[in-house]
Amino acid sequence: MAVWTLQNLLLWEVLLPAVWAQVQGLVGDSALLEAEVPPGFRVREAIWRSLWPSEKLVATFFRGAPEILYDSRFLGRTRLHSNLSLEIQLLEQGDSGNFSLLLVDTRGRTESHILQLTVYEAVSRPTVQVFIATAGGTQPPRTCQVFLSCVVPNSSEVTYSWQREGAAELRDPQQSLFIDSQVLRISLGPEDEDTVYSCIVSNPVSWDSVAITPWESCLQNTEPGNKSYKDILLVAVPISLLLLLAGILSIWHCALCSGKKRRNNTANSTDTETEMPPLQFSCQKSL
Repeated sequence: MAVWTLQNLLLWEVLLPAVWAQVQGLVGDSALLEAEVPPGFRVREAIWRSLWPSEKLVATFFRGAPEILYDSRFLGRTRLHSNLSLEIQLLEQGDSGNFSLLLVDTRGRTESHILQLTVYEAVSRPTVQVFIATAGGTQPPRTCQVFLSCVVPNSSEVTYSWQREGAAELRDPQQSLFIDSQVLRISLGPEDEDTVYSCIVSNPVSWDSVAITPWESCLQNTEPGNKSYKDILLVAVPISLLLLLAGILSIWHCALCSGKKRRNNTANSTDTETEMPPLQFSCQKSL
């Protein structure tokens, strides 16, 4: 009789419309799938099923007797409350999916509900990197253009937001935020030396944040040994040009000297041949 009743209830569930509800859970915690029983609805049978990745019975209630004796991934981690709500403990990411609840009252009327459970991991602590877009210098900068990049490792479905200490929200957020709010562009001056910016990361069930004082990076960028690429170019390029010019002038000077020397040697040879007296040879008999 119980088997026949179960088959008929499952058939009724296929034919009836569904009511959707969203439930979020955190890995390692518990989630409660609430059973909405209409006023005056006297429940005689109730069936909880998991619909993904395959249909599995999770818990049943027949004539006042709850049962959780079915072969499903939730075996040993579920609890059917007296109000017919289903609690799933020690949540895993693989628990995400759709669940159906079929209710039958003492008159044979039915109610069908479908709930969607989404299990999230707790967000990791974010990391903020500071990128300075300034020419640097030996004096504290009057204006410092800064890009703050916020990253959460190995996390999905994370929402990023930024907050400045003492302000409810950032000014002109649409002009300063990039890449789904992961990157914040700000312009700082000496009056912002104590200003703190926080990156806040969150998902539907958890959040975390990290704070940073960007002006410190602007000052570090002006310390000896932290020259920017513009400083290097300003020094290296003129020196290279001077060395190249000196080399060209040296080659040109050597060429002029060499030509003049050759001309002088030729003239001297000619004069020598003209002025030298003719040589007289005599033969003497040897005794």
